Amino acid sequence: MAKRFAEHGAVVIDADQLARAAVAPGTDALAHIGEIFGPDVLAEDGSLDRSRLGAIVFGNPTALSVLNNVVHPAVRALSSAAIAAAEEADPDVVVVYDVPLLVEASVGHPFDLIVVVHADAETRVRRMVELRGMPEADARKRIGSQAPDADRLAVADVVIDSEGSLEDALGQVDRLWADRLRTSRGAHSDSGVGGVP
Repeated sequence: MAKRFAEHGAVVIDADQLARAAVAPGTDALAHIGEIFGPDVLAEDGSLDRSRLGAIVFGNPTALSVLNNVVHPAVRALSSAAIAAAEEADPDVVVVYDVPLLVEASVGHPFDLIVVVHADAETRVRRMVELRGMPEADARKRIGSQAPDADRLAVADVVIDSEGSLEDALGQVDRLWADRLRTSRGAHSDSGVGGVP
């Protein structure tokens, strides 16, 4: 969905990319993760071994909370800088901050509009299995570690229903852009699962 906003002229800031940058080799956050979870979560080249870390934290709420307390502040600092840079370059820009875990991350930016792209849990599991090749048990663990749908939907100003076809969901984005975003600023897109295909 974020790509469609970009096609309309929005500046899209991807929280997943910022999260990767926040734990890149040499960062304080990565060093802290290694101290907390041990050297096995670091690959030979010094980068984060995401699959090993995921095996530890998904399905373990305490470990996930500890990880989030390291990563989320680092991502917030990067996102604040990116949003400020986009607005400085063009004061009339529409910034779409694409955040898979808006509720979980307690993102504190003052958004003008929160857009949640939503499909039910079973659809998300099926898409993770079919499109990402993820084992079903792992997909269910990921969904289970996320905020409940009711919590995500409660923060939404607009809900894009992605239960149907991609074309239908993109049409909803097009209508939202035409009706509300062309002259707005600070739009936020929350996919819930890192972008529902």
